[in-house]
Amino acid sequence: MILITGATGFLGAELTHQLTATGLKVRAIKRASSKIPALLSGNQSIEWITADINEFSDLEDAFEGITKVYHCAGLVSFDPKDKLKLIRVNIEGTSNVVNLCVEHDARLVHVSSVAALGEAKKGAAITEEDFWEYNPHVHTYAISKYEGEMEVWRGMAEGLEAVIVNPSVIIGPSAGYDGSGALFKVVRKGLSFYTKGATGLVDVADVAKSMILLMDSEIRGERFTITAENMPFRTLFSEIAAGFGLKAPEKEAKPWMLGIAWRAAKLATFLTGKSFGITSDTASSSITTSEYSNEKIKNTIGINFKPLDQSIREVCAALIKNNP
Repeated sequence: MILITGATGFLGAELTHQLTATGLKVRAIKRASSKIPALLSGNQSIEWITADINEFSDLEDAFEGITKVYHCAGLVSFDPKDKLKLIRVNIEGTSNVVNLCVEHDARLVHVSSVAALGEAKKGAAITEEDFWEYNPHVHTYAISKYEGEMEVWRGMAEGLEAVIVNPSVIIGPSAGYDGSGALFKVVRKGLSFYTKGATGLVDVADVAKSMILLMDSEIRGERFTITAENMPFRTLFSEIAAGFGLKAPEKEAKPWMLGIAWRAAKLATFLTGKSFGITSDTASSSITTSEYSNEKIKNTIGINFKPLDQSIREVCAALIKNNP
C-alpha cells in the first residue's frame, strides 16, 4: 500500500492524481483543516486519513500495511515569523515519517528542495554533489529543508531505503495564486520592474512523474535535482505577461530599491498585522542567479521535461479561466 503525506498540497495532489490514474489505490494524509482539492474530488481510489505529521500517534495508524511512502508534506515560507513552524514541520515532522518508515520497512521518496543544495556558485550550475554550507544569514526555510534531509540520511544509515528529490520552483495550473502562483499574480496585477536574478523552474507534472519513476526503480541512497530549465527573472516575467496579454516589465529593480521595498513591507506588517509577502530573504533571492543541473535525473530515468514556455502558457490560461 502507498502512503502520501501532504496529499492536499500542490505537488501532493498532482502525485496522487497520477498514481490513481494508473489504477493504484493510495492512502493519503490530510490535516483536519485541509480541503480536498478539485483535482482529487470524488476519487474513489483514495483512502483519506486525517492526521498531522507532528502527531506521532496519528501517523502510526496511517502506516499500517504501508510499503511505499511519498513524503510531500512541508511548509514553504520565507517569513521570519514562521521560523518555529518551519522547524517543527520540515524537521520534526520529517523525523517522525522517517522513524515510521524504518519501523515498517517502507521505501521512501522524500521531497526536499534546491534550497537544501546550498548557495549559488558563480559560473557553475548547482548539482546534487554540492555541499550545503551553514550560513547564519541563510533563510530558515533553507535550513529547515537541509535539516529535514539530514533526518532522511540518518534513516538511511539505519537501513531505510530512500531517495531524495530536490525540485526547483514548481509551477502548474492547479497552484492558483498560492506558492509559485504568486509570481503570476504580481505580473497580472501589473508589474513595471524586473530583477536581475535567475532560477530554475519545473512543471508540477514532471516532478510527480520523476518521483514515481524513482520510487519504482532500484535506486536508493541518492538525491536528484528536479528542474526543467534555468530562466532569468526578466524572461520569466515577460513570458508570464505574454500569457496574460500584458506588456512585459521594462525597468530593472536595483538592489537599493528592493531594500526599501522589504523594509517598507516589514513596517506595514507591523502596523497592520497583514503580511505583504516581501522580506529581506525574498528580495535577496530575486537578484541572485541560481542555476541548477538536471543532467543526473535525465540520465537516470530518461525524462523529457515539458518546456517552460508551454507550462507558463498553461498556467496563465488556467488563471484567466478560473479568475476572470
